[in-house]
Amino acid sequence: MLFWYFFRIFLHLLSGLMTCAFVFPFIDVEKQQNKVRVWSQQLLGICTVDVRFKDASNGAIAERALIVSNHVSWLDIFVINTLHPCHFVAKSDIRHWPLIGFLCEKAGTIFLARGKQREVRRIYEGLVHQIADGKRIAFFPEGTTSAQGTLLPFHANLFEAAIEAKVPVQPFVVRYVDADGKFHQAADFIGDMTFAESMAVILRAPRMTAELIRLPAISTEGAHRREVAQQSRAVVMQELGISEV
Repeated sequence: MLFWYFFRIFLHLLSGLMTCAFVFPFIDVEKQQNKVRVWSQQLLGICTVDVRFKDASNGAIAERALIVSNHVSWLDIFVINTLHPCHFVAKSDIRHWPLIGFLCEKAGTIFLARGKQREVRRIYEGLVHQIADGKRIAFFPEGTTSAQGTLLPFHANLFEAAIEAKVPVQPFVVRYVDADGKFHQAADFIGDMTFAESMAVILRAPRMTAELIRLPAISTEGAHRREVAQQSRAVVMQELGISEV
């Protein structure tokens, strides 16, 4: 049964690659986003992951914003894409993942090498231009994944892109729960776990639900990037029910 699921995922990844290569060049951005949304929904369906969206923004939604979220798993990108297909900033390691790395690149993922300040500056400048052009940009300010029930500090550098582009930050929360509403630990993608190992754990586990929660947009007008990063982390922590130790 596990082999069958892996085979279905392989075929789905291939279909995504074919779509990026042979369909995307001939359709407009709106149609591309619709295809990304449907493809992401189908991938999660194969992985036996349901998605439940909750709008906790109280109407504070920005049409143009920099999207940020906590980071639990490689699934997060596809969960967010079911609502808002985005261009993600992701660690450069993902580019080397079989098939999915190439697919992410073709879908517009922006890869960032760790620990290279010059690279951060280059990416940041590119983000400002892309936001100004109306593209939806998202990133995970923890910089890596963290186990559910925890939240790492938010790196502030890329928040500067929202300030310079004069757009707010729209925080999201992603969490994975079981049938009883408790954190589903099979979603955790941490340590030295490989993409294939993570996928095997998810496919062997009982069905899970990915909860995607949109929080109120945070204004960046007159703010410092560290203030925006701290405020974003605070509202994400509150939604997750996490307190500082």
